[in-house]
Amino acid sequence: WKKLYLAHHWPVTVCKMSANDCQDPPEYWTIHGLWPDKTEECNRTWHFNVTEIKDLMSDMRHYWPDVLHSSLNRTQFWKHEWEKHGTCAATLQVLNSQKKYFGKALELYQHLDLNSCLLKAGIKPSSSYYQMTAIKEALTTFYGVTPKLQCLPPEEGEKAQTIGQIEFCFTKELQLRNCTALKGESNPMQADVKLGTEELSVCSDTLPTYYPSQVQ
Repeated sequence: WKKLYLAHHWPVTVCKMSANDCQDPPEYWTIHGLWPDKTEECNRTWHFNVTEIKDLMSDMRHYWPDVLHSSLNRTQFWKHEWEKHGTCAATLQVLNSQKKYFGKALELYQHLDLNSCLLKAGIKPSSSYYQMTAIKEALTTFYGVTPKLQCLPPEEGEKAQTIGQIEFCFTKELQLRNCTALKGESNPMQADVKLGTEELSVCSDTLPTYYPSQVQ
C-alpha cells in the first residue's frame, strides 16, 4: 500500500444513517479508522486482544467510540478495525502491534485537531447550510493538503447533502499528503463507508451542505 487514511466521522450523521441504538452521539468528530489503501485482512491469525490497549482505554472510549452502539463495554468496532486494517498497517514498524496501531491513530487524531480547526474557521454544526467549497478551502488552508470529504447524498425531498466523514492522508512516513491519487496509484475501495442501508459518497461541490448538530 502507498498511503494511510485517517478517517474521522461525524457521529450525528452516522446515527442518521442506519437503524441502530445511537444515544446522545458525541458532538465532536471521532475516529472511524486508520486505513492503508488497497489492502484488507492481511493476517487472519492475528486476533484482536483488548488487553493490549488497556492503557489507551479512556482515550479510545472518548475519541474512537462505537457510535452506533452506545454500550461502553463493546470492543467489536475496534476488533473489526484491527482485523481489517490494522493487520495491514502493521507492515510499518511504527504500527506493528495493536498498541502502536491504536496509539498512533489517537496521536495523529489529536495532532490534527480537526474539531478546533473547523471551529476556528467558523464552521460549526448548524441548521443552515454551508458551501462544500468553503469547508474544503478552510481545511486545505489550515492543513496545507487536500483531504477527502464524504457526504450522505440528499434523501428524497431534500436539497442538501449531509457531511459524514473527513479523511486525511498520510505517507508511510506519517507525513500529511494530499488524498488525491498520484500517478500510478489506484483509489482504494470505498466499501468501508457503508453503514446500515445508506452509503456515504464523495461530497458534491455544488450541493448545499448540512452539518447537523443533533439527530433529527
